[in-house]
Amino acid sequence: MPSIHLVSRGAGAQVLLPLLLGSILLAGCGKSDSSQQATQAPPAQAVTVVTLKAEEVTLTRELAGRATPSLIAEVRPQVSGIVKGRLFEEGGTVKAGQPLYQLADLEYAADAASARAALARAKATLQQAQLGARRSGELVKIDAVSRQDDENAQAALAQAQADAAAAQAALQRSEVLLGYARIVSPISGNIGRSSVTQGALVTASQEQPLALVQRLDPMYIDVTQSSSELLDLRREMAAGTLKQANDLPVKILLEDGTTYAREGKLAFTDVTVDPTTGSYTLRVTVPNPDGVLLPGMYVRAQVGNGVRNAALLVPQQGVARDPKGNVSAMVVGKDNKVVQRQLEVSRTIGNRWLVDKGLVAGERVVIEGLQKIGPGATVAPSEAGAAPAAPAVPAAATAAAAQPSKS
Repeated sequence: MPSIHLVSRGAGAQVLLPLLLGSILLAGCGKSDSSQQATQAPPAQAVTVVTLKAEEVTLTRELAGRATPSLIAEVRPQVSGIVKGRLFEEGGTVKAGQPLYQLADLEYAADAASARAALARAKATLQQAQLGARRSGELVKIDAVSRQDDENAQAALAQAQADAAAAQAALQRSEVLLGYARIVSPISGNIGRSSVTQGALVTASQEQPLALVQRLDPMYIDVTQSSSELLDLRREMAAGTLKQANDLPVKILLEDGTTYAREGKLAFTDVTVDPTTGSYTLRVTVPNPDGVLLPGMYVRAQVGNGVRNAALLVPQQGVARDPKGNVSAMVVGKDNKVVQRQLEVSRTIGNRWLVDKGLVAGERVVIEGLQKIGPGATVAPSEAGAAPAAPAVPAAATAAAAQPSKS
């Protein structure tokens, strides 16, 4: 402070001197305080971070598909005739071998009776031939009959045996046709509506089925996946970044978005790629004891592709994407300074991104407070889920607060 020389001139000067000195001292104190405030650093911005940890993650793919019955049988007549009656309730369940339709069978019953009579006649002829051949065999030994007569008797026996066998086969065929007049269910399952009514004429092996029987428990879910995704999975497995896992459960999502109560299992993967779509088929087997899944229903299946052992997952709010599609995140270093990191992400798992490149385990990624910081900024990080850290107070401000104020 420059020296001030005051010249006292009279009694008035003696009164003004103390006031002038006090004003100068107060002005000096004000300048010192403002200079001290100007040297204080701004407080660090409080942010919330997540510390990355490597974890085992099952990679899944949501695929669209349709529900199909595990067994399906079209009921068709094997003989022609008039339908006498329908023996089942439409929309109900039937057992294998349960009668479904009865056809008029008088003609088939008559054929069976005729075949039965022909068999009886053939058996009688066979018995007569057996007796004649036996007598001829005994007489030829004593030369009572010629050898030619004996050979004729033996031939007649063989012919009678063949006739009896043919009559037996004809009877069996007639009985089979008679049985076909009663149409039964080939499998157990749920049966739909009938395409014919009583009095309708049906023909053997006609094109239109009489009814459809389907087994709905378990159900099949046939989904399709791109062949390019299959190549990517095989490439990751060959590189060792992805481990194949067998018997992974499959979650089923219904048409309304709700999750089906029971999990499925991957049954098989088709070995042929559809040339028109470039995709191949996967079949999932799902229990359906309550009949919630119906044939033709549209569903989505979350199929597991493999397991990644050391995966890094970042919350979606901590990942930014610019107009060019570049992905980045703000990372807090050891000195609590923010660094912008470029990332490569492949897919979302829940509400987090799976990071392929750009981050390592142990790094801290900012997920809250991103609007108030930029690269190079000093922050006061607090772990997500923990109590927020108090903002840092510069040492100069602490020292200034400790000094007593001067009046």
